[in-house]
Amino acid sequence: MICGYARVSTKGQETNGNSLDSQVSLLKSNGCEMIVEESFTGSTSERPKFTELLNKLKSGDVLVVTKLDRFARSTIQGCTVVQELIERGVKVNILNMGILDNTPSSTLIRTIFFAFAQFERDMIVERTQEGKAIAKTKEGYKEGRPRAYTDKQLDMAMDLLKEHSYTEVEKMTKISKSTLVRAVRKINARRISAENSLQ
Repeated sequence: MICGYARVSTKGQETNGNSLDSQVSLLKSNGCEMIVEESFTGSTSERPKFTELLNKLKSGDVLVVTKLDRFARSTIQGCTVVQELIERGVKVNILNMGILDNTPSSTLIRTIFFAFAQFERDMIVERTQEGKAIAKTKEGYKEGRPRAYTDKQLDMAMDLLKEHSYTEVEKMTKISKSTLVRAVRKINARRISAENSLQ
């Protein structure tokens, strides 16, 4: 069976050539007998319909997509999906790249394809390391994710909690309830620690 997969993640894609209608039209013109459509961001691997489709594909089937980014959030992820499908005997037809299978010519394309994926992976690691090295030279550098809110903002939120509920303060400050709860717990923990040290 020739199966097509079409996906959009934003409303903007409805007008830039990546709309579901344009994808479906291309997939139909390339012989797809079944087409799965999905509106889900490519930045997450949780795409229920795509996962269901992958599980249904068997040896001899063909998966068709208009572009690699329709089912993969990155070249690296695309390589993984393509390799897994080919090992199961499923051909992958990426319309702007060609058919990927176990033929010599396709193997060559995949070799180049995977080499670029490895290059992309190495460049990401290198840029991350360089960024950390530069950041460490700056005053006040701290390892880990930067804080979303300053101490002053949290202090103001704590003052508001004296007269308002968590939900009300969340709406007023845009600081999530979970963040507020953690801040209150830290304050209580410090207070208890200070009281115990005085005993």
